[in-house]
Amino acid sequence: MTSTRAYASQSATTPLGPHTIERREPGPHDVKIDILYCGVCHSDLHMARGEWHGAKFPCVPGHEIVGTVVAVGSHVREFQPGDRVGVGCMVDSCGECESCKAGNEQYCYAGNTGTYNSHDKHLGGHTFGGYSASITVDEGFVLNIPDNLPLDAAAPLLCAGITLYSPLKHWHAGPGKKVGIIGLGGLGHMGVKIARALGAHVVMLTTSPEKAADAQKLGAHEVILSTDAAQMKAAEKTFDLLMNTVSASHDLNAYTRLLNFDGAHVLLGIPPTPYPPLDVGRMIGNRLTVAASTIGGIRETQEMLDFCAAHHIVSDIETIRMDQVNDAYERMLKGDVKYRFVIDMATLKGA
Repeated sequence: MTSTRAYASQSATTPLGPHTIERREPGPHDVKIDILYCGVCHSDLHMARGEWHGAKFPCVPGHEIVGTVVAVGSHVREFQPGDRVGVGCMVDSCGECESCKAGNEQYCYAGNTGTYNSHDKHLGGHTFGGYSASITVDEGFVLNIPDNLPLDAAAPLLCAGITLYSPLKHWHAGPGKKVGIIGLGGLGHMGVKIARALGAHVVMLTTSPEKAADAQKLGAHEVILSTDAAQMKAAEKTFDLLMNTVSASHDLNAYTRLLNFDGAHVLLGIPPTPYPPLDVGRMIGNRLTVAASTIGGIRETQEMLDFCAAHHIVSDIETIRMDQVNDAYERMLKGDVKYRFVIDMATLKGA
């Protein structure tokens, strides 16, 4: 084992600060990675503050990890020292259930092993994430970062990017489809970029008039102000697909009314309180779907990275020092970021 610098919260009520963790030495199928950048996801905040069930302390968040390979196990053939690689939201799964065999490790029947706050079968205790100097991961959960993607701006693709790419592909977003992206934040801005690159007609739905110009710069063909009753009424029964990135409880019916026959409203955020009841009659009368989705499997995540490289898609980021992460959490709660914080892990030593 190797002692490794990290940043952790020691309890739900304490800010993140310097901490030391143990990382395993590479086994036969492992890849050891020096972490260069790590994105800051809203999930990090929820876990670090004990807001979600299963939070474990000390908590080292971070599941948008990019860096370079520094060592590989004796059986590893796909990676070698110096490779540009990434690690997303999971680092293991059972590998035996139907979901895993189909390449959908994110839906592992036994539950996948999260990059942080999951049981660590190698060292005991729980897993630690990317707010750290290095990480050792099974080769099956390591991703190649294409050469034309800048590492810092590619980091959020490993969560925000795949969270939108997977459902957009699953529900066949593309030419001839009208796709609405609800909420312009870390997830929403990736949804606009990816849906546009897939060939769909993309509409941003936002409560913030000041975000209209940004949405169009990102690639939205139209912007609808969801607080404007007249705009919402005019848009009823015109959408094929809605990607809902909002993580606060709100009235889903207001958006589901925008769907045409056979349309789907896909939920990507996890609100702290339940949604109001659905208008099932409206759904039955138009054969509508209200669904939910999470990240993609490893194969699909690599597909997403290659797609983004081909279309020159990365996240819009603000790079921060490690010691700025607590302030970044507060700014994230206020929506004061365009559109993803990324930590320069070279600053961990000074923190």
